[in-house]
Amino acid sequence: MTWLAILGAGAGCYLLKLAGVSLPARVLDHPVVERVADLIPVALLAALVAVQVFADGTRLTLDARAAGLAAAVVALLLRTPFLVVVFTAAAAAALVRLVVPGW
Repeated sequence: MTWLAILGAGAGCYLLKLAGVSLPARVLDHPVVERVADLIPVALLAALVAVQVFADGTRLTLDARAAGLAAAVVALLLRTPFLVVVFTAAAAAALVRLVVPGW
């Protein structure tokens, strides 16, 4: 069953790529298509961050990860380098876990 799912997913990905290459250039050059193509990765990344920060299994939760995300947002607003943003988020989450045991 697992191999069937893997082969099916691989075939689906291949067909999706083939469909994208097969589209005429006039469709791909349409401003709406270009705008949507630019925003899809941002939406997917935001959804991934939201799930990783606010979900614990099948429950919504608020813990030290949210403090790390808030610190990362502040660091991004201050236009710090990405590595500094990552370390700031990790340090903030670690400090909250240190100060508030069980979080």
